[in-house]
Amino acid sequence: MAAELPTTLEYTAEHEWVDASSPVTVGITAVAADALGDIVFVELPSVGSTIEAGAVIGEIESTKSVSELFSPVSGTVVEVNGAVVDDPSLVNADPYGEGWLLRVDVTSTGALLSAEEYAALNP
Repeated sequence: MAAELPTTLEYTAEHEWVDASSPVTVGITAVAADALGDIVFVELPSVGSTIEAGAVIGEIESTKSVSELFSPVSGTVVEVNGAVVDDPSLVNADPYGEGWLLRVDVTSTGALLSAEEYAALNP
């Protein structure tokens, strides 16, 4: 699996990813998107919201289940991917690209894993 994971990103045990840019971009991993199946609804925090690392910040609903979305970082939401809200299947099609979820002006991060560490948790 490690070959499929972008090594430039950091990950959480809850299957979110974070890039190192400023503001950081947050999404869910391909592991999570595959496990969920066809994603049909995404609920995200609004721009200007203050979020805390480890806290629930939204929901992702698929044809199989509803899963909570946990924030990997603390900070202020500066952008939400409206394309994903309008077409949640983008998360399945391109979880590390067009399927990103939100951008955050970060004040601190939660526990983040390297691609190798994340892959070890999800063999």
